[in-house]
Amino acid sequence: MTRRYLFTSESVTEGHPDKICDQISDSILDALLTQDPKSRVAAEVVVNTGLVLITGEITSQAQVNFVEVARKKIAEIGYTDAGNGFSANSCSVLVALDEQSADIAQGVDQAQETREQISEEELDAIGAGDQGLMFGFACNETPELMPMPISLAHRMSRRLAMVRKNGELPYLRPDGKTQVTVIYENGAPVGIDTILISTQHTPAIADITDNLAVQAKIKEDVWERVVQPCFADLQVKPDENTRFLVNPTGKFVIGGPQGDSGLTGRKIIVDTYGGYSRHGGGAFSGKDPTKVDRSAAYACRYMAKNIVAAGLAEKCEVQISYAIGVARPVSLTIDTFGTGKVDEDKLLEVVQKHFELRPAGIIQTFNLQRLPGERGGRFYQDVAAYGHLGRTDLDLPWEATDKVQLLKEALLPAVAAV
Repeated sequence: MTRRYLFTSESVTEGHPDKICDQISDSILDALLTQDPKSRVAAEVVVNTGLVLITGEITSQAQVNFVEVARKKIAEIGYTDAGNGFSANSCSVLVALDEQSADIAQGVDQAQETREQISEEELDAIGAGDQGLMFGFACNETPELMPMPISLAHRMSRRLAMVRKNGELPYLRPDGKTQVTVIYENGAPVGIDTILISTQHTPAIADITDNLAVQAKIKEDVWERVVQPCFADLQVKPDENTRFLVNPTGKFVIGGPQGDSGLTGRKIIVDTYGGYSRHGGGAFSGKDPTKVDRSAAYACRYMAKNIVAAGLAEKCEVQISYAIGVARPVSLTIDTFGTGKVDEDKLLEVVQKHFELRPAGIIQTFNLQRLPGERGGRFYQDVAAYGHLGRTDLDLPWEATDKVQLLKEALLPAVAAV
């Protein structure tokens, strides 16, 4: 019997209030790690009309002007007009930071001092910075091995920013949200049910003063310049039955921090798999890589993606958990949802043997403490909007499929024997 159902995911643009906060938090992280790779960072940001509050815990030898970092990022996003209720040059920036708790730090301090040459004994001695559970996921629905709903939502959000910045649609403003509902049959995407885009815009467009005409213009432009290009490499495309909604309330002029407050870490589902896979609950942005909420979630994606890329499963979810101060995971679980080509116990055995899951080892494998300095002072801020996973526009170490051949050699004989 054919099972037909709908699944929806959303994304937000870099000008969304929560995403402004994520990007400022990760810009602070980039600046600190560039000067001092040993920095311990848990940077939180709040924005509201005309206000930025930077808080959290930071321990570092770096000398960073946090106010300058925040203003630079806000201007880069596109908030440069005070008439928009929030501007890089006119907003107030308040800084209220503490040092990291010594009780939390003690379990991972050794990682910072032995980071460059870590022996097996030291890897086992360097514990996780906190307890927690993390998930990673991959599936074969898109070229980047991500679920189609979140992949399409991110594509549209990125294009909203692109056509705003390159002048194709100059009347757009930075805030925006996208939402895509995909039709599935027996677990595979077969169509697009609904596309919803809410995009901030100027009060008048090309001297059009009639509100209905303004909205019709936006809808036509967004379909042509934003939506259609997102399906170029996909077989599943919108058709005559697809609903297309743009700014359903009628207009979207007041937005950004003037329209709503923002907070770091409030878009964790947007940051990951759009709700298609489970989530451990920990946010990413503003956290240095000793925090397993971030680094271990990247490692889980790395494992799941290599498993799917190797053809060992059509879908794969990996869960890992840690105890604070303990290096080796408390648990590791792999679920292929009935699509696996090998026994999951055998798959788990091979993964445990060939993937580094100790926190210091993950940092070392992905070079997570040095990447900002190697990439001109920015790395984490670039993943703080439009998803941390499945990014084809960035060279991310956890998106590599360099374990595919190893997995095939270890497990394909078992596939052939089935």
